[in-house]
Parts: sequence; structure tokens; C-alpha cells
Amino acid sequence: MFGTSTARPVTLLIRHITGLVSWLLLSTHALAGDVSYQQFFSPTLGHDYPYTVYLPDNYDTDASTPYPVVYLLHGSFGNEKDWVTRGKLPQTADRLIAAGHLPPAVFIMPGSRSWWVDGYNEAARSAFFNDLLPHIESTYHVGSERHLRGVAGLSAGGYGALNFALERPELFAAVAALSPASYAPTPPANSSARRHPAFLNEQGLFDRERWEALNYTAHLEDYRLHVTPRTTGERDMSPVPLYISAGRSDVYDAEFHARLLRQTMERIQPGDVRLDLYPGGHTWRVWRASLPAALNFMFQHIDQPAAGSVETSAAE
Repeated sequence: MFGTSTARPVTLLIRHITGLVSWLLLSTHALAGDVSYQQFFSPTLGHDYPYTVYLPDNYDTDASTPYPVVYLLHGSFGNEKDWVTRGKLPQTADRLIAAGHLPPAVFIMPGSRSWWVDGYNEAARSAFFNDLLPHIESTYHVGSERHLRGVAGLSAGGYGALNFALERPELFAAVAALSPASYAPTPPANSSARRHPAFLNEQGLFDRERWEALNYTAHLEDYRLHVTPRTTGERDMSPVPLYISAGRSDVYDAEFHARLLRQTMERIQPGDVRLDLYPGGHTWRVWRASLPAALNFMFQHIDQPAAGSVETSAAE
């Protein structure tokens, strides 16, 4: 009698747990976006341009409105798969979309051999603007207007994302730079920028002048003129809100440079800059931790048409 009465509750509990697990698995599957690895021929580069694409659950090519799109750039010596294999972008996007923090969105994670600049080894910046953006906007049902487009990246990708937003503010509604390698005036001695082919001249030496000409500081004055209201109260366009993060024990002193970047940008666009600091170094642990906050910040502005903005397509 005792054994029978004990077995029944246990059996019911097992069935309940099994059903709950099955429901969770089915729910997770139902909410999962689709990830695939793609490539296309880039006339600028003269070879195939690889990228990873995340399409949200129930992605619809015939939807009445286009999807917002965010371009996520990898770090130095990284590749187009990093944000999936190491950054957990699909899991983060699935969770934030399911919770209603983000609208269904497309994420493009391109690959580059450079620091997202027209460096000594390849014209990564030109390929991004002239080839990748038009290809994505003609292949996927994503918006070609400023308010539907964002750009973000980590380390060297943060450097690239910041440069893109400052040089072409008419193209992006928001930008996020995670532990950005936007060192001013020059990279620290241990930075891979000093040995990366993008910045090495014919003698194989780090070209300081090339770095300074390509760094975000070179774009600041033109950017300021575009987003600062004139005496009439008018301006060319609204600023590109900027999210920055860094680890407090970063070996490249990213916290110092992140604070410097925030101070610089706050003078140009007060109230449109956010800096979050995390325990940890220049690692994926910090970047995974800061990704949800970065995306939440960006989507306060992406898919939100703002007065005074200029809607511009990607082609130059």
C-alpha cells in the first residue's frame, strides 16, 4: 500500500517534468531564428565577400514592412562566424525578440581581412558601403532607410562601426561599440593594430599617419557640422546615438579610451551617448554580457523614425 501511494505521485511528477521540458524545447524551437553562411562576389575586393545572416523566426519576404537590420562587425583577425560561435548572437536575439524588447530584425555579420578600413591589405570600408549594403538590401527584405539600419562591433569591429557611423551618419539610426579599439592618438604597444596588415606599410612597419587618418578622430569635425543645430535651429540630420561598453580590466586599457570617447561624443551630442563598464577584460565574456544592453539601446532608435533625420540609401 505504501509503495503504491508513493509511486503514483512520483509518476505524475515525472510526467509533469517531461511535459514541461518538451514544451520548453518546442517553444525554444518555435522562437528560434535561422542562421546561415553566405557569400557573394565583391567587385571592390575582387573576391567573394563572406557573411553570416540571422533571420528572425517567421521571416516573411512578403511582409508589408521591411525588417530593421543591424550589421555586427567582428574583431581583429576574426571572421564572419564569430558572433554566432562565440558571441551567442542568435540566442540573444531570439530571447530579446521573444520578450518584446526587440522587433523581429535581421542581423548581418560580415567577414573582413582588414580593420574595416581601406587599409594596406584590402579596401574593407569601400566594400562594406559599395558592395555589402546594396547586396543585403537587394537580397533580403530589410529597410534601406536610415531609421531601419544600425551598426555595431567589438574591438576592431567597434572601431569600424564607430568610423562608419561618424563618416556616414545619414545611413545609421544607432551605433554600438563594445570595447572599441578606437585608440587616440595611437594604439597601445600590445594592440594587434600595430602588427595587422591593414596598417603595415611596404616596409612592414606600423604607419602612425595612416592610423590617425583613418581613426574616428578624423571624422569628428565633419560629423559635428552635420548634427549640430545652426543658429536657425536647423541641422543636416539628427545625431547617431552611441552605446559604448568596456571591461574594467581590459589589457588594452579600453576603459580609459571608452571614457575618452564618451567625453568627446558628449560634447557633440549630449544625452545621446551611453557607457557601460563590466567586470572582466578584452574577452567574449564581456562582449556577450554587454550585447543585450547594446541591442536594447540601439532599438530605442532603430525602427523609430525621428524628426529631422535624413533618410538615405546605402549606395554612394
